Amino acid sequence: MTSRKTTSAAIVQCSTSNHGTTTDVLALSQSDVAVLAETFRLLGDQSRLKILLQCMRGSVAVGDIAGSLDLSQSLVSHHLRLLRGARLVRGERQAKHIFYGIADQHVSQVLQDMAVHISEDRHDD
Repeated sequence: MTSRKTTSAAIVQCSTSNHGTTTDVLALSQSDVAVLAETFRLLGDQSRLKILLQCMRGSVAVGDIAGSLDLSQSLVSHHLRLLRGARLVRGERQAKHIFYGIADQHVSQVLQDMAVHISEDRHDD
């Protein structure tokens, strides 16, 4: 198993330099920390995470998400309302349907980075 000792400064440098952001994650306000914790809590639900992964494929209708995940449309709509409130997805109305996709590149990048991270963990064992 590979040792993963990394200093806090290295973690902050890595997270800020890779994506071109200048936010100092160690200087977040209490309010920002609360929002971040709530965002991760939302991502902790498997159904919501699966919905986000479906939305990464492009704009998708609620019915299509429900069908592919074997969930009811009302449950998917409920999860999407929460995800939209956290600015993780965006909806675009086209006639009678709303199509959902990932809100922005940051959300997509977090999901991709974590997928790579868990894949690397499996290979290190």
